[in-house]
Amino acid sequence: MANERLREAMLKVGLSTYELAERVDVNPKTAERWVTLDRAPYPRHRHAIAAIVQEREAYLWPKAVSSERATRIAESELVHVYPRRAAIPLDLWGRLINQATKEIGILVYAGLFLPEQVPTIIRDLTTKAQAGVRVRLLLGDPESEAVAARGAEEGIGGAMAGKVHNVLAFYNQLRGVEGIFARFHGTTLYNSIYRFDNELLVNTHAYGFPAAHAPVLHLRRLSAGELFDTYADSFDRVWSSGHPIWAPTMAA
Repeated sequence: MANERLREAMLKVGLSTYELAERVDVNPKTAERWVTLDRAPYPRHRHAIAAIVQEREAYLWPKAVSSERATRIAESELVHVYPRRAAIPLDLWGRLINQATKEIGILVYAGLFLPEQVPTIIRDLTTKAQAGVRVRLLLGDPESEAVAARGAEEGIGGAMAGKVHNVLAFYNQLRGVEGIFARFHGTTLYNSIYRFDNELLVNTHAYGFPAAHAPVLHLRRLSAGELFDTYADSFDRVWSSGHPIWAPTMAA
């Protein structure tokens, strides 16, 4: 059986089997067997190929990584655990925003703390979008049942919907900036997710506690890992279910 994932990844980057063999310094027949017979390359070659075709090792060869190694990789993806959101150094937010070159994503219900604690965020996001970074903002729909339920669970009632309206007073300044997109969502927010290229801050949620009092995971994507991509894929699923807050300025 052929490795269709590898074949498709090579096609996307315009790479032939011969060229792949040349890039990783193996016999062309060996590279051909990787594709046509789904032979798993040695680990050093898997890592190199994944970097060349810009895909995860775990995606290209899902059976090649043992559960023990997958656990070790997941541990390596975890950069730091903050016991609560307030423990995140303020300069970390600035570093992550300023170093992003491709993708910034914010998935919250309100996340009012962010524009309050990072007063330059509107300017920074505008600058990033103008430099070609895709910025996606996902806020809770203040009319949704999910937002109402979260407010009740935290004991603040309708104040959660009010927080969404408050944060919009900040983010509405980004309306019309090319490359910045904003959507409402009505999903259950299991985690607040903040993405900056290949780094994530995942604010876990605990029933009855505000997000500010829950732990935060700082994750960094590794090509052979799955932990980062689990949360990144979750972000994309919520994005797909949302509806625009503003009229889009270009394809999201």
